Amino acid sequence: MQSASAPKQLKSVNLMSAGPKPFVQTSGEIWLNGQFVEVGQTSIPILTHGLHYGSAVFEGERAYGGTIFKSAEHTRRLKNSCNLLGFDLPFTFEVFEQAKRETLSRIGLQDAYVRAIVWKGSGGLGVGTGDNQVNAAIAIWQMDPYFNPASGGLRLDISNWRRPPPDCAPVKAKAAGLYAICTMSKDKAATRGFDDALMYDYEGRVAECTGAHIFFCRNGALFTPKADWMIDGITRASVLEIAAKRGISVTEKTIMPDEMSTYDECFIVGSAVEVVPVGEIKGQAFAPGKLTEQIIGDYGKMKYGRPY
Repeated sequence: MQSASAPKQLKSVNLMSAGPKPFVQTSGEIWLNGQFVEVGQTSIPILTHGLHYGSAVFEGERAYGGTIFKSAEHTRRLKNSCNLLGFDLPFTFEVFEQAKRETLSRIGLQDAYVRAIVWKGSGGLGVGTGDNQVNAAIAIWQMDPYFNPASGGLRLDISNWRRPPPDCAPVKAKAAGLYAICTMSKDKAATRGFDDALMYDYEGRVAECTGAHIFFCRNGALFTPKADWMIDGITRASVLEIAAKRGISVTEKTIMPDEMSTYDECFIVGSAVEVVPVGEIKGQAFAPGKLTEQIIGDYGKMKYGRPY
C-alpha cells in the first residue's frame, strides 16, 4: 500500500470543469410536458412547489452513438422515484421513452447527457402538494468526459454529512431534495482541493460519493457497499454484469472506514462519471491497476453495444 504523500500520479481534477463544455443545455429544444420548446424560452413559476420543497425527482442518463444507454432502466427508476414521493409520472412508459428518443434526434447529437426531471408545479404552496400539477421535462446536451482515466485518479475528501437511514427518507428515490447534502459535500470538497467527497451512512459505514457508487479491489476481486439503503445504481448494476461475465468475484458487504486501507484499487461509477479510478481518499492512497482498467475498458465497449 502506498503512502498518500508519495505518489506523483495523484492529480486533482475538477469533475465539472474537465472539458470546455458547460454542464448544462444552452441551445436547442427541451421537451416540456409533451411539447418542444427552445431552451431559452422555457420558464417555470417562482412559486413552484418543487422549487420550494424539493418535490422533484430526476434521472441522469447518457447517449452513445445515438442510443440512450439503458434508457428503459432509467425510466423505470424514474417512475419508481415518482411513486415513492407520492405521485405518478404524468406520461406512460412508452410515451416517455419515445420522448427521450425524439428529443435526442432533434438535438442532433450522437453522444450526449440526458436529464429527465418530474416535479410538482405551482398551485398551493403549503407543505402538502395538494392538486398541484405534475410536470415533466427532458433536456439533452453535449457532454465532455468528467475525467481523464489516464491520470492517477480522483482525490476524494470525506464528507461530514451522512446518508440518511431508510426510515427517515425515501432512499431508493432519485429525489432532488436528497441531493442537498451531496451538493454541500461536493462544494466543501472542492474548496479543500479535492475532486469529490466520499459519504458514510447513518451508522458510519462507507456508502457512496456525492453522485456515484464506489468499488474497491483486492487480489483480483471487487468489493462494494451493499445497496440496501442507497439508490439502485444503473452503472453499478452494469459493473456487476461485467464482473459476472468476466468471472470476477464481487462481494457486496458492509465496509467500515478502517477497512479501506486493506484494498489496493478503488473506482467510482455513475451515469455521468462512467467508471473513474480513485487515487486517494483523504490521505489513503490507491493505485489504479489492471482490474480497474479492465472494468473501464469493458464498460467503454458495453455502452456502445460492442462485445467485450
